[in-house]
Amino acid sequence: MGAMKTRSASAGRWVNEVVSFVVFCLLDIMDYLLCLLYKTADYLLEAEWKPCYCLSPKKLITTSRGNILLSHNNCESKILTVSPLQQLSGRSKIELEEISETLYSRPSLISDLSKLSVNYLTKWVVSMTRSHSDCGEIKISKKRRKTMKSSFTVVEMLQGKIRPQNLSRQVSRWSDCDCGFCTCWNSTCVKDQSLFVKTQFPKGNIGNEDVLFIHGFISSSAFWTETVFPRLSKSKYRLFAVDLLGFGKSPKPSDSLYTMREHVEMIEKSVLLKHNVKSFHIVAHSLGCILALGLVAKHGGSIKSLTLLAPPYHPVPTTEAEPRQYVMKKVAPRRIWPPIAFGASMACWYEHISRTICLLICKNHRLWQFLAKLITRNNRTVNFLIEGFMCHTHNAAWHTLHNIICGVGSKLDSYLDIVRDKLKCNVTIFHGRDDEVVPVECSYNVQSRIPRARVKVVENKDHITLVVGRQVEFAKELEEIWKSSSC
Repeated sequence: MGAMKTRSASAGRWVNEVVSFVVFCLLDIMDYLLCLLYKTADYLLEAEWKPCYCLSPKKLITTSRGNILLSHNNCESKILTVSPLQQLSGRSKIELEEISETLYSRPSLISDLSKLSVNYLTKWVVSMTRSHSDCGEIKISKKRRKTMKSSFTVVEMLQGKIRPQNLSRQVSRWSDCDCGFCTCWNSTCVKDQSLFVKTQFPKGNIGNEDVLFIHGFISSSAFWTETVFPRLSKSKYRLFAVDLLGFGKSPKPSDSLYTMREHVEMIEKSVLLKHNVKSFHIVAHSLGCILALGLVAKHGGSIKSLTLLAPPYHPVPTTEAEPRQYVMKKVAPRRIWPPIAFGASMACWYEHISRTICLLICKNHRLWQFLAKLITRNNRTVNFLIEGFMCHTHNAAWHTLHNIICGVGSKLDSYLDIVRDKLKCNVTIFHGRDDEVVPVECSYNVQSRIPRARVKVVENKDHITLVVGRQVEFAKELEEIWKSSSC
């Protein structure tokens, strides 16, 4: 019986591998065709060729709008100077280290297969015609050319994005939703253009402790305000739930790269500085866990407790040459089963297919919300989840996914080490046993890095129902954590 199950499982994996290969080869071709289609549509509708991350590198970058200076040191490329000084929200410098190479280096299955054959043939020819030393020079030259090609590709993309940000003007693309909800941040009555922050204060605003809630990927502050906040209405804490940059009612600038620095600085500006928050507890879900750790790295002495829900931590082996690519393949393994893996792969590997999905879903979110209300008889839980899932732009989701989940996610070791070695705050981790988005192993990986962290695995709960559906119990657990951390 056991042998039969093993053979069945092996056959299932083989079928999944074969079908996945065929499907994703077709998606590779489709994404290329969609690239051409969107190039044409952008030009016709916006009178401008919009850059994308599958552009072929050009000869030089002398025509850059921002006077970009590209330097190569030890085969590493950085943008050293950007002019004028007002660009990039007042910063005159940006390093390519903030930009994940997964944005512009996502080899297709077909190219992977062809590269194996070409590389094998090249090695055979070189070994027959050149000496060992010559071969070494050829390898170095190839590596340098590959590095320069990648650098020029991303810099070419950045040319279209590095320009003065003026959040008071309409910057939405034709494929983005232009309804009042999605563009409320562009309103003339919004003066400081900070993040949308939903607050809940005790009566008389006498709360002496603050709590910052950070939602996950393609979600919003409603994930907390519709679940946990009502259960904490009589608590003594000041509660802050943000819509992250690019999501919900927060600004969605089309010329932002949605890097870790931008996300963290917007949270600091919108919550810590605006509300004079000196010390605080953090509760973060999924993607929010990465941003929370970034905040902890900057404000370690101000953190009272750290509560992480389903942290997407995939430790990168020390022998791995491309850590961000490694994390991307963990997050989006290019498999059609389970369905969540297929969805993640579509969003992560294909820039233009994911833009098409946003065009169909996000631009028409009012229609989908109306149908959901009709079908579910105005079920509020379903409605706020759909609202959070659909109210973002492709530019925000695409860059956040790569620059934060893949880019910063590959460097979480250093952040976790800061929590372990320099902080004494309580660290609590919750994870749903049935979570298919972020496997339970991720939480245990965090615990292995921070031994004092307490992991609680909730049975029969997944990535969303870890909170939604058990908000009463979860609110009590949070109050216990905050109370013990204040002693």
